[in-house]
Parts: sequence; structure tokens; C-alpha cells
Amino acid sequence: MKMVVAALSAAFVSRQTKAFVFPSAKMASRVYAGQRTFKTSSYLNGPGTSSFELFSAVEEVDPGVVEGTDLRVLKYPHPSLREDNDEITEEELKDGSIAKIAKEMFMVMYAAEGVGLAAPQVGINKRLMVYNEYGDSKKWLSEVVLVNPKIVEFSEGIDEESEGCLSFPDMNGPVVRSKWIKVEAMNLKGKKMKKRFKGWEARIFQHEYDHLDGTVYIDRLSQEAREEVQPRLDELVAEFGEGGSL
Repeated sequence: MKMVVAALSAAFVSRQTKAFVFPSAKMASRVYAGQRTFKTSSYLNGPGTSSFELFSAVEEVDPGVVEGTDLRVLKYPHPSLREDNDEITEEELKDGSIAKIAKEMFMVMYAAEGVGLAAPQVGINKRLMVYNEYGDSKKWLSEVVLVNPKIVEFSEGIDEESEGCLSFPDMNGPVVRSKWIKVEAMNLKGKKMKKRFKGWEARIFQHEYDHLDGTVYIDRLSQEAREEVQPRLDELVAEFGEGGSL
């Protein structure tokens, strides 16, 4: 097993791609848009590698102004990342406002070369997430929008992968997640759904779901891993200035 992991890790690093971690070597190469070496709003190197940003599909990119939307990726310690997130109402789904937000979130996510994004990351404190496990706008059939999602069951089995986040540029760390989860949610039409996610997709979901609970991936780092990224966190806090939420 160690030999397999080592081989996969070597393959990911040599390909130097960007994205959130994917379930296969090919997919993993696009896992974290934040860092080609996969140090992924949000993913990373491929599964089993030492770092992959779960929410970015290639080298981390700050898209700045994205044509067609006023939404922007917010960086830690912006208060929106820690605020409570309201459930989306039936009225909001019917008036089309949530569909518009989801569409623009995809625009920002692709511009940042990510694979996932949660509404709080763009300053909208609603329980809404979007993702495309391939991080490729041409593969739009793989786009997923989840409204008011909740995890109803976690696997006993866990694994650890290095994650990063679009809201935490230029850093990453190892995060333990459940291998599979069972989820209940709604789509943009208000239709309820139940689904079991596993592997790469389960990790993407769990990372984005954390954002909806005001949790960010650094909260899940070990003390040692947190100490390693603390200098970068201090830089982000200094860049933000007063009023941040740690």
C-alpha cells in the first residue's frame, strides 16, 4: 500500500497540476487549483498525495474581478467565513435568486480554477454549495448545486489528505475526513434528494459543508500542522486588518 501511495504521490507532483483532490491519479492532477505541487472555494493534489487543495482545480488563482458577477472569493479572516448561514427558503428558490447566485458561484469557481465553492466564501451566508469534481467548465454536466444540504451518516472509515482552500491562498495541511457520507439536500427546483458520496466527491462535499457550519479546514489541522501554517495565517490576518474573525 505504501508503495502505491508513493507512486501516486510522485505522479501527482511530476504532473504539477492544480485542483482539489480527485479520486484517481488523472483526476488528482486537477485537484487543487491553488498549487501545482498540490500543497484545493477551495481543492488539492490527488488522493494519497501530501497536498492537494480541495477547492481549486489547478494552480491557485486569485481571479479578482470576474466578468458577469460582482461576487469575489473572500479570504480569511473575513467575518463571513465564521457567520451563521441561513437555510434557503422555498420563496428564494421560486424567485430565481438562488439559481442566479449558484450560476455566478460557478463563474467565480472556474475563474479561480477550483472544484468547489460554498456561498459564505463569496459573502452570501446561505446554506448553498456548488462543485464540479473535474473543475472543468466544459464538463458542465458534472456541475452539482446543493441547497440546504446535511450529512445524515458518516462512515467509520477515515482517511487523511492534504487540503487547501481558495479562502486560504498559498497554504495547505493534512485533514482527516470520512471515506463516505450519506447526504440529504435539495436541488434548485426544491426537489429533495438523498445520495451517498464516496472518495474524492465525499471529500469535496465535506470541505464545502464545513463552510456552511462556519468551520474552515485549518480548524481540523493537528497542532503540529497548524503551527506549520501559522506564519501564513498571520500574514493573512495582517493583510485583512481590523475586524477579522479568527
